[in-house]
Amino acid sequence: MVGEGDAPAPREPEDEEEDNGGVVKLISAEGFEFVVDKKAAMVSNTLRNMLTSPGGFSESRQGEVRFPEISTHILEKICRYFYWSLHYSSGTESAEFAIDPEITLELMMAANYLDT
Repeated sequence: MVGEGDAPAPREPEDEEEDNGGVVKLISAEGFEFVVDKKAAMVSNTLRNMLTSPGGFSESRQGEVRFPEISTHILEKICRYFYWSLHYSSGTESAEFAIDPEITLELMMAANYLDT
């Protein structure tokens, strides 16, 4: 209980992660929702900035990011890459991240936007 004249303590960024379960929702152009660990989403510098900037991006308040230009199959591949990157970033083991040739250009454009 907050006493008279006492203001609640300011919230730390870690508290915000706990509020949404440490997950973020990524929504494709077709409206398909991918719920990923916030740690995985932070592989993308663009998402990291959206979700952690003190400027008050609506994405950080709502815990979701809409991608009106990224199709579902490309966003799915990007989500898979986030988890692959987390797993193999330690450098103790390595594996190739397979990309089908027919989606390479579209995937590269999305990766460039997401700064991954």
